[in-house]
Order: sequence, then structure tokens, then C-alpha cells
Amino acid sequence: VQLVESGGGLVQPGGSLRLSCAASGFTFSMYAMRWFRQAPGKERELVATITSAGGVTNYADSVKGRFTISRDNAKNTVYLQMNSLKPEDTAVYYCNVIITIPYWGQGTQVTVSS
Repeated sequence: VQLVESGGGLVQPGGSLRLSCAASGFTFSMYAMRWFRQAPGKERELVATITSAGGVTNYADSVKGRFTISRDNAKNTVYLQMNSLKPEDTAVYYCNVIITIPYWGQGTQVTVSS
């Protein structure tokens, strides 16, 4: 199993970023996918979840209405569209899949600062 995140960077408050996570080594379309984030000195927190076919999504209260999780099963990729970014969204963002055990990507840094 391999998960590779991309799309992070430095953005001003109010800006947008789109994260991608390319998956391989498993049947992507069979599994729910998740995005987590971890800010310095804080525990890793669940940001968003999407079911295997993409029909159901769930979000942390802190990002509801600003972030959108989606997936393209033909491309084995899950996305996180982040709008109206705030300084408190600054963190390393990870994608995750649970196949008996949890698998993680290497993470991508998102920094929201003026």
C-alpha cells in the first residue's frame, strides 16, 4: 500500500488549496478514505471521510462548509478542496486508509499565513 499526498503550500488567509492523494497497492474503489491533519504540538485529528463509492462524506466541525473531500476511483485518487483557509488550518495533512491496519502517506504541509 502506498499513499502519496501533494498540493500543500503557503497560502494567505481566505485562500484555497486542493490536496491530492494518489493511492496504489490495493483496490482503491473498495475502501473508505480519510484526510487527517496534525498541527505542531497537537494530536493528529480526523478532518474528512469519504465512503468507497463517494456517496457519503463526513467532516470535522472545524472545517464543515469550507472543505470538500472527493475521489476519482478511475484515477485511484482522493482530494481535499480547502477554501476560506484560516491560520488555524496550518498543519501537515495526511491521507489514510484502513485495510486491517491503518496506512498513512508522508504528509503534505499546509501553511496559512499573511
